[in-house]
Amino acid sequence: MIDKKVYIETYGCQMNVADSEVVVSILKDHGYKHTGNIGEAELILINTCSIRDNAEQRIWGRLKAISHLKKKKPGIIIGLIGCMAERLKESVMEKEDIVSLLAGPDAYRDLPSLIAEAESGNKAVNVLLSREETYADISPVRMDSKGVTSFVSIMRGCNNMCAYCVVPYVRGAERSREPGSIISEIKNLRDKGYREVTLLGQNVNSYLYSEEGHSVSFPGLLEKAALVDPLIRIRYSTSHPKDLSDELLHVMAQYPNICRHIHLPAQSGSSRVLKLMNREYSREWYMKRISAIRSIIPDCAISTDIIAGFCTETEEDHNETLSLMEWAGYDFAYMFKYSERPGTKAARKLKDDVPDDVKTRRLNEIIALQNKLSARSKKQDVGRVFEVLIEDRSKRSESRLSGRTSQNKVAVFPAEGRKKGEYVNVKIEGCTPATLLGKII
Repeated sequence: MIDKKVYIETYGCQMNVADSEVVVSILKDHGYKHTGNIGEAELILINTCSIRDNAEQRIWGRLKAISHLKKKKPGIIIGLIGCMAERLKESVMEKEDIVSLLAGPDAYRDLPSLIAEAESGNKAVNVLLSREETYADISPVRMDSKGVTSFVSIMRGCNNMCAYCVVPYVRGAERSREPGSIISEIKNLRDKGYREVTLLGQNVNSYLYSEEGHSVSFPGLLEKAALVDPLIRIRYSTSHPKDLSDELLHVMAQYPNICRHIHLPAQSGSSRVLKLMNREYSREWYMKRISAIRSIIPDCAISTDIIAGFCTETEEDHNETLSLMEWAGYDFAYMFKYSERPGTKAARKLKDDVPDDVKTRRLNEIIALQNKLSARSKKQDVGRVFEVLIEDRSKRSESRLSGRTSQNKVAVFPAEGRKKGEYVNVKIEGCTPATLLGKII
């Protein structure tokens, strides 16, 4: 396999980005070199997402778009890896002549043997889930050319079983990675010049590693990460409201290099709908968690996920979501129409009975409100000074730089001789709907 090239496309969440880096590392040890040019690759891997139907439809469209490469280079191998590979299993192989390899999220170590199987002309499949696999011993190959920010996976799988969510079925049960390997990876990134690390998990708050009577919870791990280097920013994602403890908030408040941003998915503002979703908290519980954040970390930005039109959602339920958003004053949000996923509890036991046009209207109302809240949030930052980590040149001007505040807001400002990887204090002088505008002081 010497000098063979692998091209990998990644769809979906940050966890998939981290997984792609693990995959490239595994393949590098077996003679493959990563390329950003799909035309020169002998192996094409599509790292897939199953969280919503439109994510899967994008993959089908992409497979059709690259099918000509199979004719152009007969020996080429095209594989699907990740969540969609796990969910659809052999049915993909039956329908798609283009795909000759399938690997689920826990089968990446088996990729070299799967590739060999595919090279011999057979269909190669491994979608078995694991209760142990964390890829803790694999040093990911970083594919972000900026070299400033990176992801570190701290756990895999999920035990929450939210009614709408396919993740537990495609990523398996929750298991936490050994903390020493996490800290070693952060130190390695530090030594390579990275200045920000995001700790990843489906629910980082439930991280718990136990060995020989000693346990490390997420607040303890977060503190260890912050102590690696005060010049390394630490972020994390995603939090489940039911597990967001005051202990965690106090650790965040104690260390300035832990970023002042929490992504806290609400999904709905209605306690009735939350119960149907199996979210294990009520509207009131969620609001108390937001109040705790505001009290313990006053300068913390809060973002969220919202689902419009979940099963049986009424106008009253929808209005409760809007009122929660207004009350919380989210800085930004990810907003979606409910998409029934086969095999989930909602698909098995609840009727997807909200008409699509009603879902669309409700989603548009949610988006319109969030646009107002996001604009308000940015306007409140005008006149303030923020420490910004420079990540790159501005997309619109070579003479301007772009970076993010601790609150995860993008700021653009004149370069003034500074470069990526540096921290600068920026005074915010204005804003667009998406960006803070300022100057270095």
